[in-house]
Amino acid sequence: MICMQKQVYMVSLGCAKNLVDSEVMLGLLDQAGYGVALLPESADLLLVNTCGFIGSAVEEAIDEILVLAEYKKADPHKKLVVTGCLVQRYAGDLQKELPEVDLFIGTDGFKDIVKLLADEDGDSRLCWTPDSSFLMDSSLPRKLSTPAHRAYLKITEGCNNRCSYCLIPSIRGRLRSRPLADLLQETSRLAVSGLKELTLVAQDLLAYGTDLGNSTDLQKLLSALLAGTSIPWLRLLYLHPARLAPDFLGFMADNPRIVPYLDIPVQHVSDRILKRMNRPYGRAHLERLLAQVREILPAAAIRTTLMVGFPGETITEVEELVDFLGSHRFDHLGVFTYADEEGCRAQALSGHCPEEEKEARRARIMELQAAISLEKQQAYVGRIEKVLIEGISRESDLLLEGRTKFQAPEIDGCVYITSGTTNQGEIVDVRITEAHHYDLVGELAT
Repeated sequence: MICMQKQVYMVSLGCAKNLVDSEVMLGLLDQAGYGVALLPESADLLLVNTCGFIGSAVEEAIDEILVLAEYKKADPHKKLVVTGCLVQRYAGDLQKELPEVDLFIGTDGFKDIVKLLADEDGDSRLCWTPDSSFLMDSSLPRKLSTPAHRAYLKITEGCNNRCSYCLIPSIRGRLRSRPLADLLQETSRLAVSGLKELTLVAQDLLAYGTDLGNSTDLQKLLSALLAGTSIPWLRLLYLHPARLAPDFLGFMADNPRIVPYLDIPVQHVSDRILKRMNRPYGRAHLERLLAQVREILPAAAIRTTLMVGFPGETITEVEELVDFLGSHRFDHLGVFTYADEEGCRAQALSGHCPEEEKEARRARIMELQAAISLEKQQAYVGRIEKVLIEGISRESDLLLEGRTKFQAPEIDGCVYITSGTTNQGEIVDVRITEAHHYDLVGELAT
């Protein structure tokens, strides 16, 4: 009698940090003999790793769970497991409202998924602790879900910043930095497959090491990665504007393997709104910081995020945002509308504005950025840029698709390559021939 291998179908929601947790679970399940199913109907285990720190993410997670619950309903032998931030935030409510789910696992419990699945006699559907304290290490297996030429390295867990609109500290706990040696060990393992791009991720990369008490910081970690690996592109997501200093910018300029791409989430530029957000800087600081970036790293691409409709924001402050964007002309921009989140201090602030007004403000900012982005993109036409090839394009199997150093994976646009052939994972010269609002078009340079 042939024993068929069990199969897991996973949906990973939210950020790249969450994706790393998903990859660890896939690695643990792989060690336990699970294969990966491409379709939910083929799986024995249906697994959703959720995001849950904003309302739209909660809605997306619930929708995914309900979709997979239909497959379980058609085949009751399947197990449906929900993990991650949504569970950490709403553990009790989920147990009551989603009886279809066999097991809920909070942010600290995912490392025990194999043991929890094997506990057939367990009488609890919930593995959850009120305070997150777990920190992954290099001993845990990972099964990458990204292409072999790129991967994420999560260097911290949690966050000590107390932005008034954010639930990350209450969901993920206080900042915990991984030891430098442990990160080097994991990177060495990842690099064996010929990694071309390693993206360092954390809630606040520049806070790395501040809890370790041994003078370890992000610059020391990067120095060790540069010395200990030959990975050509090291990318940084995200750099808190209050911590980004000229010395660090100079270090980036001196080490071109750290790609000249800065994701600096400013959130707003009004001193009054920033104070209400509990962000520890003002507009004058941002003006100085961006001037320093342009002086020290003149070719760098800068990405930022803004939040509009925050309680108390007036048209005057929207005009301030418009003026700031017109002056500083970011290469990439994400704009979000404020939403009340239960447990956040911002919920109790005065001056909330209607949803339609928030959306109108967002649309105005995005319209301005679209014009800026197109002009920025057009400057690439005629240039030859290094492009990391992702493979056959998602738009057409007649095109290749890749990214320049100035485009982060899964976040920014891409480069469509119309002529020439090369392999996935190669870094090649591409002559840019066309520019669109967010994407570029080019051909292999011979």
